[in-house]
Amino acid sequence: MSNNEIVSKVENDRVLVLERVFDAPRDLVFQMFKEAEHLKRWWGPKGWEVPVCTVDFRPGGVWHYCMKCEDKNQGQFYGMESWGKGIYKEIVEPETIVYNDYFSDAEGNINESMPSTLIKMEFIEVDGKTKLVNRSEYVSAEALKTVMDMGMMQGITETWNRLGDLLASLK
Repeated sequence: MSNNEIVSKVENDRVLVLERVFDAPRDLVFQMFKEAEHLKRWWGPKGWEVPVCTVDFRPGGVWHYCMKCEDKNQGQFYGMESWGKGIYKEIVEPETIVYNDYFSDAEGNINESMPSTLIKMEFIEVDGKTKLVNRSEYVSAEALKTVMDMGMMQGITETWNRLGDLLASLK
């Protein structure tokens, strides 16, 4: 697996496993996920910014954010907002983050009509680099298909590319 390449597979028809190696120490990669100031710099696909981001990084704490399309070249998406909410279940620094991920509104109310996800992220040190393994478990194969059809793979690829660029700039 080379840098910038995401390896993906589906397990049991409803678990999406994504892996990528980042050329940065594990502590630094982990830190990028725990502080709002960092997340605002890279979270979301290309052309999207994060004007709102609050993080209470502890089990039971909430991560609430808004992604907004600022790229006029994205046509119908320009100006669109997408709100999300994570509720942390388990945190082991700098190894693991487990949280429930939801679509939400600006007040943090969960959108029950959209699929939720149980996400487990593992940060594995490999020769001074970090292998990030992201397991996203959906309630059904249909729920996974819904987010895939929404362009989730392109979105996560662009998001992780932005993270990789930020990490490279911090080295």
